[in-house]
Amino acid sequence: MNRFSALLIRALIPCLVLLTASCQKERTASYTLQPVAQSYELWTGVAVSKEGRIFVSYPRWSGAETTSVAEIVNANFLRPYPGETWNMWDTSLSPREHFVCVQSVYIDDEGYLWILDAANPKLTGVVDGGAKLVKVDLRTDQVVHKITFDESIVPERCYLNDVRIDTRRRFAYITDSGEGAIVVVNLTTGRARRVLRTHPSTKAEDTTFVVEGVTIGVKIHSDGLALDPNGDYLYYQALTGRSLYRIKTAWLQDSSLSEQELGNRVEFVAKTGVADGIEFGKDGNLYLTSLEYNALRRFTPEGTLETVVQDAALKWPDSISIVPDGDIYVTTSQLHLGPNRVDPYRIYRVRAD
Repeated sequence: MNRFSALLIRALIPCLVLLTASCQKERTASYTLQPVAQSYELWTGVAVSKEGRIFVSYPRWSGAETTSVAEIVNANFLRPYPGETWNMWDTSLSPREHFVCVQSVYIDDEGYLWILDAANPKLTGVVDGGAKLVKVDLRTDQVVHKITFDESIVPERCYLNDVRIDTRRRFAYITDSGEGAIVVVNLTTGRARRVLRTHPSTKAEDTTFVVEGVTIGVKIHSDGLALDPNGDYLYYQALTGRSLYRIKTAWLQDSSLSEQELGNRVEFVAKTGVADGIEFGKDGNLYLTSLEYNALRRFTPEGTLETVVQDAALKWPDSISIVPDGDIYVTTSQLHLGPNRVDPYRIYRVRAD
């Protein structure tokens, strides 16, 4: 196991860090927190369809995981999705046809579910042939497209973390939190490029943060990302850091630009605090999970940082899914507690009063 993997495991399973507040003026909105589902296995990603179907991902970090992707049918039943075969994997099975270590799930505006397989079980290194992006048709519950990534896109210490899909331009954007980079995928050709791999915006900042009294010092690079409602800008930030950045998607799609030319087009947006998941709502606000404040916040188009809801139940709020009616679903992964966790992992729905 390399030094990075060891540090990441110690941080993600036994403890992890959170950072400070924004320097922006802050206001409080009026929202209600409602529990939706719970699990005794660690989940990270959540995706909710416009019909109300809820999907979750379980990264293979401990080796005890029984499922990689599941649909929450009801409070007492989760079914492996899109079937048991995809969710079966060990070293004797092909990593191309099975989920190895799924970090996140995402539903695009056409209603397709995208599953991001980092293929880095126990954070010990990427399994050759396992890193992939899988598209599922929710009408048939069948895989309809799959894009795999080779070592030029996902080097050994890479950890594909989150994904966003632009259905109009047919591009996908993925963060690498292991080494720090953005992966740009042309969904028409299947060709992928690894960009901003040396730029400071994709790297962890030299800082620590505190979550419920636990100091987190591990370096987690580019993590949360979000497309603005028009798909013109990609917003992203490192988990270990306070800075939010953005870049025009037109520049990311331009393969003629050098690394330096692309880096020169990155824009600093604001200091928003330590966040894991970020996502735009239809209202134009950028919603962010706030790790050190057990909260969900939003960054408005006017540059104001608002607390949407703050509650001790939001223990390491991880991923966000926002449905058309404005409801926000958020997972809690309690990464800072590790073996000291008492409560189950939960999904909450945040509703406007």
